[in-house]
Amino acid sequence: MSEARRASWAVGLAVAAYGVSFGALAVASGLDVWQACVLSLLMFSGGSQFALIGVLASGGVAAGPAAIAGAALLGLRNGLYAVRVSPIVGRGFWRRLLAGHLTIDESTAVATAQAEPEAQRAGFWWTGWIIFLGWNLTTLIGALLGDLLGDVSAYGLDAAAAAAFLGLLWPRLRALQPVVVAIGAAVVAAVTIPVLPAGLPVILAALVAIVVGLLDLLGRPEPSPVATHAEIPPAPDTGEADR
Repeated sequence: MSEARRASWAVGLAVAAYGVSFGALAVASGLDVWQACVLSLLMFSGGSQFALIGVLASGGVAAGPAAIAGAALLGLRNGLYAVRVSPIVGRGFWRRLLAGHLTIDESTAVATAQAEPEAQRAGFWWTGWIIFLGWNLTTLIGALLGDLLGDVSAYGLDAAAAAAFLGLLWPRLRALQPVVVAIGAAVVAAVTIPVLPAGLPVILAALVAIVVGLLDLLGRPEPSPVATHAEIPPAPDTGEADR
């Protein structure tokens, strides 16, 4: 449980800090401070938010439909995460409704990295709440500071978030199958990012894991159902040998 909370704080603080970048870029793209804050409050999906303001910045209000489509496409991955975390979050309509809003890359990663069910649940909720509160706070800070920050990419906040996420992934690369999935997904994403719209490379990279998982490619072979000699119980003594 304590390990899950430590991971939640480490990932949560790194990702929340990146919200400053979003707030500043949102205002630079033409949004008001309150619009940037409402976007973080209601959408709460970093990749989709950056995709939205990226298109708006290049095309203005006229690019609205394209921006919404790109953000929605990128947000489809959260639906895949929901299937995985559904048994983790627990029962109850309101609990599951709230969990749907907190189901993001980081809360899913921290939860699934834990071994025990209670630790998984703690990792999901702690990470989700830390990032939600921190992301909205730093979005406000970034939006208020705006141009005073200058080039927000120079602060390396995007690298901090990525490094925290990779820190979760690394301990799980102990078998051939997850290593192949990680390498395959990275190659697919790297090749398709320059040529496809925002959102599609992430979806295609996720398909690598889905295909490998469903087909159980490179998984451990199942043990033979034939019992060994040591597993065959001795025949019951019926007394026939004494006759």
